[in-house]
Amino acid sequence: MNVFFMIGVNVILPVFILVGAGVLLHRKFRFDMNTLSKLNTFLLMPTVSFVNIYQNHVGGKTLLHIVGFLILQGFCLMFISALISKTAKFDSSLASTFKNSIVLNNSGNFGLPVSQLVFQHSPLGASNQIIVMIFQNLLTYTYGLFKSVSVANSGFKAIKQFLKNPVIYAFLLGLLLHSFDVKIPNFLWTPIENVSDAFLAIALITLGAQSAYIKISRFSLPLILSLFGRLILSPCIALAIIFILKLEGTTAQALFIASSFPTSRNSALFALEYGNHPEYAAQAVLMSTIFSMVTVTTVIFLSSIIF
Repeated sequence: MNVFFMIGVNVILPVFILVGAGVLLHRKFRFDMNTLSKLNTFLLMPTVSFVNIYQNHVGGKTLLHIVGFLILQGFCLMFISALISKTAKFDSSLASTFKNSIVLNNSGNFGLPVSQLVFQHSPLGASNQIIVMIFQNLLTYTYGLFKSVSVANSGFKAIKQFLKNPVIYAFLLGLLLHSFDVKIPNFLWTPIENVSDAFLAIALITLGAQSAYIKISRFSLPLILSLFGRLILSPCIALAIIFILKLEGTTAQALFIASSFPTSRNSALFALEYGNHPEYAAQAVLMSTIFSMVTVTTVIFLSSIIF
């Protein structure tokens, strides 16, 4: 119990203090959310991705295990979310947003800072989360976008959006320089490292700002099912796949924790853009983030015991 408490205080509480700061600051000063979003997407996330991959070792076998796990988990969540939405008789618009709320998780603004805190003494864990984040980006702009867009050229739109994401290129550049053991001179490495260090705080403040004006009027059935699917079912499925694939150590621990992160804000953005129950989508993001304070702490605690 003492370990559980320490995880909550040392890992999860710092995250929510910064999220809370984002809420308060945005309510007082009204941040330009477009600017914050671009700062995170085009500078901070690519830089932290580059630094983690450049500095650390993810072997070919480990990479294969991670990708295999993510594919299996993704298909399981797609199937289960489709089954639940069909059983609950959601209309196509609501079903689209519901499925995205379970399949897509916040592996960037929330997941990466949490992983950095959990694995601050184990670089491999943070590197695993970078791979998870890139896979989630791929899933977001393929499956997620396909579920939200019904026009004929949705496939082209998805590919175009995915290729615009600089995290992919930062990952590939970091992998290339690491593979060829290219040393980055100090005058370049110092600003890169400084930007990487700034990611955790700014990403969580941004997440708080995005949640500042979301209101919850009631806990509807779709919202309850979204929270259950994302925060409870997803880690349970992940644990089963980890045992089936016989994953161990830091990789197993990192993937188990990554499966517990709250709903991706992109699911709410897609719902808003295409008119698929945007209020419900925003509620799913906010409430899953709030409840993750307990569920993610629990998963981190269990991962330390099991692995």
